[in-house]
Amino acid sequence: MEKNYDNAAADIEFVRGELSKLVSDPELVAILGDEAVERMSKWDSIIAKKMDQPFSLMVTGDFKRGKSTIINAILGRSIAPVNVAPETFTVNCISYGERPSVEAVLNNEKRVTLTPDDLSRDRLSDLMDFFPGELDYIDVKSDAPILKEIQIVDTPGLSDLDDLDKQVKDFLVKADALIYVASALSPFSESEQFFIAENIVPQNFSKVFVLVNMIDAMDSMEDIEKVVGRIRELCSQLIPNAEVYGISGIDEYRRKIGLNRPDIKGFQDYYENQFLKFELALSREIIVQKDTIRTQRVFSMLRLMLTDTLNRLNMISDMMKMDRANLDKLSVDFERECTTLAAALENQKPKIILSITEMKQEAEHWMYEFFTKLREDILACRTTANDEDVERHFYSYLMDKVGEAYRKCLEIHHSRLNDVINDMASELSRKLGIANLAGARISCSETVNVNTFVADKIKEAASQGADREMGFPSTTMPFFRNILKKKQQSEIIDSALENYDDIRNNTIKDLKVCYKNLEEFAAAQLDEIYKTQVEVGRETVAAAMEMAKSQKDSELLGRNLEKASEIVIGAVSVLKKY
Repeated sequence: MEKNYDNAAADIEFVRGELSKLVSDPELVAILGDEAVERMSKWDSIIAKKMDQPFSLMVTGDFKRGKSTIINAILGRSIAPVNVAPETFTVNCISYGERPSVEAVLNNEKRVTLTPDDLSRDRLSDLMDFFPGELDYIDVKSDAPILKEIQIVDTPGLSDLDDLDKQVKDFLVKADALIYVASALSPFSESEQFFIAENIVPQNFSKVFVLVNMIDAMDSMEDIEKVVGRIRELCSQLIPNAEVYGISGIDEYRRKIGLNRPDIKGFQDYYENQFLKFELALSREIIVQKDTIRTQRVFSMLRLMLTDTLNRLNMISDMMKMDRANLDKLSVDFERECTTLAAALENQKPKIILSITEMKQEAEHWMYEFFTKLREDILACRTTANDEDVERHFYSYLMDKVGEAYRKCLEIHHSRLNDVINDMASELSRKLGIANLAGARISCSETVNVNTFVADKIKEAASQGADREMGFPSTTMPFFRNILKKKQQSEIIDSALENYDDIRNNTIKDLKVCYKNLEEFAAAQLDEIYKTQVEVGRETVAAAMEMAKSQKDSELLGRNLEKASEIVIGAVSVLKKY
């Protein structure tokens, strides 16, 4: 059943308001403790930031495709550098600021103030020699209205890079939507198609815009339609969900800033209408996706806060039922158990490795069965599929099938591994005598965050929440390339069969690497879980002992605990519908 987010904003504010009662009531603060209250305040500030976090729109494509001109046209002002040479050779993050500014952000987090003129390639190259650190990206602030809704990431031309730079990959992974800029003068070269297949398709973007720029260089409407149609056909094979628009970035830019627009061919209205269609689609998708993504992030953070707080209250409540002697004994027992941390962890790790080894073997078995069936389907295409369907759709069909099978194995086993880690974490909690906190654990999710429920761990959850795993066997791409080169039905089928063994073997090889990484990841996460539980347990025991010394009125303490629990439970009930 699809979730309804119509009342999400109001519910978020309600829950935040309820939690603010906890940190503003002195009696409740005394129960929770200063550290817990400080942590909740940090959570709330991070949530507030998340709610305002801009939607990230990345613009990429080969060099000299007019990416920066299109960005300037979208913004309605000259922000991105444009010149006769390939100007953009850094990642430029363009976001909203009431006062325009330009800063170089270095990998040591230092910033260097620049001017717009410094963004030219030659000028910036000279300046970089004097930076007190390696350049990470350029932070550009502009008061363009659209930047109140989105952040635009301008990237170097692909031909500027021997390999896709890790920095660009990082931004590609974190982007919410993508604009790929092609040229009507050189429609979708083979290298562009390979880049899309290797780096964009595996990201599973819900929205990709392909802009065929420079249609103003075409002599007739027939030429424009032919070029755009050709790219639309190629996109149907590579990225079927892409929206393709033929545009003139330079004409729209000149229109937006009021410069003269020569209309020699009489197509000016057409250029304007095509760009408007793109902008309307962009605005529509941004509104839908931005709000949904942001809301999902915020709900995840709120659940984290509420679960941790409620379990902390429950544990304090249980401890307050003990007398001072029992509390002292609990403290001693807890510290004694903490000294066995290393041994307990090492005893659990072989179980994790064994579980993942079994999962890997199961995944290999599934993949061999899948590829046996896939080979039969490929052979059947010779007689059951018409030539046009094979030529237009076979490549994307084959990639989709392999990618889906690959991801399905990992998804199933991620879920199963989550259960294994949760069970082990519960056992460790019981050994420490803090089983009540077991429910505060955050399960292994798609973003592979586990148990980030205290202190600065919340920041990790926030920063990693937007990341996506590649989700495709990358070593198979050279063999998919061989298939992509073929144009006729018989050649495509033959090439698929010729490359079949290599695609199968490399898919399984990549899976093995993934499961090896899972072993290391799971062991590290178990370390983090246990250490975090020790930290929380020690803090809670200390808080209970302190209250036992200072709280003379146990009735008042009980009422305050009940009041705090009711606030949290009420907030939890509001989030259940999401």
